[in-house]
Amino acid sequence: MRIGLLAVGRLKAGPERELASRYTERYDALARRIGLHPLEVREIDESRARRPEARRAEESKTLVAMLPPAQRLLVLDERGRHVSSAAFAQMLAEARDAGSEALTLLIGGPDGIDEALRERASLVVAFGAMTWPHQLVRVLLAEQLYRAATILSGHPYHRA
Repeated sequence: MRIGLLAVGRLKAGPERELASRYTERYDALARRIGLHPLEVREIDESRARRPEARRAEESKTLVAMLPPAQRLLVLDERGRHVSSAAFAQMLAEARDAGSEALTLLIGGPDGIDEALRERASLVVAFGAMTWPHQLVRVLLAEQLYRAATILSGHPYHRA
């Protein structure tokens, strides 16, 4: 199953990018052994529209056009469900085992995600009730993908 990360905003050079890359490389090294493809990261620029609603709509239109046709969509949003790392790993395994061709993980822009796109998601997940900077969400997501791969492969990284 292909795993894609679709994000509004570009991760610039710096410690966040280095850390996200480190976890992505670790995930990629384990992915094939558990029936997953390496992470494909695609970024779009933030909208320059004046109103937040217009920015969300413009970004959503671009994001929808980039979604693979046969895919499941997981949206990261502060209003989403709180799931454990083990439950996240199980969700990846269930999507893979159900024969899903692709799973797209979506990180919206600073103004959030258009409600129509959010409703289209198979699952909406939050990394807690706090709002996180997008650069750190990318790091957290990369780490959780790596952690999920270790859980699914029986690697001792996850000790819960």
